Amino acid sequence: MNFLRILLFPFAVLYGLITSIRNFWFDKGILKGTSFPVPVIAVGNLSVGGTGKTPQIEYLIRLLSENYKVATLSRGYKRKSKGFILADKNSNAEILGDEPYQYFQKFPQIQVAVDADRTNGIQQLLKSENPPQIILLDDAFQHRKVKADLYILLTAFNDLYCDDFVLPTGNLRESRSGANRAKIVIVTKCPETLSIEEQAKIRARLNITPDQKLFFTTIRYDHLVYSKCKEISVFDIHKRNKVLLAGIAKPEPFFHFLKNTQDLILTFPDHHQFSESEIDAIKSKANQKIIITTEKDYVRIKDEFSPEQLYYLPIQTAFLDNKELFAQLMKEFINDFVPN
Repeated sequence: MNFLRILLFPFAVLYGLITSIRNFWFDKGILKGTSFPVPVIAVGNLSVGGTGKTPQIEYLIRLLSENYKVATLSRGYKRKSKGFILADKNSNAEILGDEPYQYFQKFPQIQVAVDADRTNGIQQLLKSENPPQIILLDDAFQHRKVKADLYILLTAFNDLYCDDFVLPTGNLRESRSGANRAKIVIVTKCPETLSIEEQAKIRARLNITPDQKLFFTTIRYDHLVYSKCKEISVFDIHKRNKVLLAGIAKPEPFFHFLKNTQDLILTFPDHHQFSESEIDAIKSKANQKIIITTEKDYVRIKDEFSPEQLYYLPIQTAFLDNKELFAQLMKEFINDFVPN
């Protein structure tokens, strides 16, 4: 923790008090969240960014969309549009935001919507010609104006919420007690070799309650990188001199997975909107070398580079164990709303 954050400790105490009072009012019904007749699943975190929400949402889409009509609803962070928008063939990353547009590109079988007002967004989805049976709220753990039916809380292995403090001294959006709303807690970005003994220690540190289920996941990278017209194996990519570009919260694992000592590394802020001059500078620095970026960055800049130059590396979340239990819990939860 740097010196400035220590100086800001009184503001963190005030911020924590305000968020705790707000949560208390919602818990006691003084402030009311809106419920809906379809299952609403909120996926989020206590900390600011970097817990792997996007691959977890994609995991849920793959798990659920074969049997149910699924919709995702995001606020559309840094989009240039306003209000409720249901993705269609005219949508792009500027209209939807990068993550919703990524969902729309990858999963044509689902509905993808954005609205900063999640209550209105759900209402609009349910009024549509083909209303969803399940709604996944992306990054909505603190959005209590919607009363979600299931809260899934993510916390990164190397940045557990139990070791953090509220903003601005730490990175938590609310106090650690907010974790009690979650029925499912997932420790993300774990090493694949994480032992049962280490999992038990983390369970104790997180103070998991008897009515909560704890899971451990890891990030698995694809064995190929992709452009609009070509695929290259990661094995071959390691041997080539290239540019690695990322505008995500915690890009170090992405760089570590692909880089060799000759590579040029370009880092930008999370959800960065690239200007024309920045694109020109990247092209100049690349000097015809191939550029590998994250999938989230790719949807923002894919039209700015030639298909022969720009590639992306997909990722997926994978459960270390108990994958079947997670699927069974989701099935039981949904069947309470949507009987087979």
